[in-house]
Amino acid sequence: MPRSEQLMTALDALDRTFASEDPFLVTGCTYCYSEQDLAELSGPLHLIADDLVSSVAAEVPDHWDAFPRLYRRLVPRIIRLLVTGRLHVGEELITSRLNQAGWADWDLPLTEALRGVWSTWWQSTLQTHPSPVPVRDALSVIAVSTNNLRPWPNTWTATNTPAADAHLADLVADVMYKFEITDLRMGFYEEYDATAELLGWLLTDVRDRVIDTRLDDPFLHASLLTSVEPHSGQHLGQHSTQ
Repeated sequence: MPRSEQLMTALDALDRTFASEDPFLVTGCTYCYSEQDLAELSGPLHLIADDLVSSVAAEVPDHWDAFPRLYRRLVPRIIRLLVTGRLHVGEELITSRLNQAGWADWDLPLTEALRGVWSTWWQSTLQTHPSPVPVRDALSVIAVSTNNLRPWPNTWTATNTPAADAHLADLVADVMYKFEITDLRMGFYEEYDATAELLGWLLTDVRDRVIDTRLDDPFLHASLLTSVEPHSGQHLGQHSTQ
């Protein structure tokens, strides 16, 4: 099955799993949201307009009287728009909102369905270039939401295809601008320090797949040593608890 079809299958599974989240009376900031908006959010999920879903997806939690419940109910709509590049909201903001909603503590079927989308979306992204969502943004969403970066570059290492290499070139061009890679934080609130893990991966695992002499700069190797020294006993690729 093509990766795109696998992604749609995972999204459909997400819809079915989250169908257990019943509608409820949504209340919140009536300055930013009209009574009609609140009524729409309280009704059938499929009837909520995409623009309203996008707005709620980005909104700060204190605008709602039951933010975690509302976000949980909207997850299938938010995630489908997100991974298909139709949300029109900064991707890193969505993963930060998911964490604020406490998604990792939801019932196991819900979290497993979402993890299934992350895995399938990542594989689909690596197999398609260009992808609906830039690879750096996709990586940030998944790493920050799971609080674990390393498995995803590992999958990238194992995906030795022209599309994956094209994404790799894009990532390097992005993070090497003004040497951002030496202090690279992911998430809207910069929750995840990805410097050591991602820099170490670029300088070792996939160095031979990138044509960019900037990666040979001694400054980068010195920065890598500096980034891991504060964490006594931390091996490259492991992320310390923040």
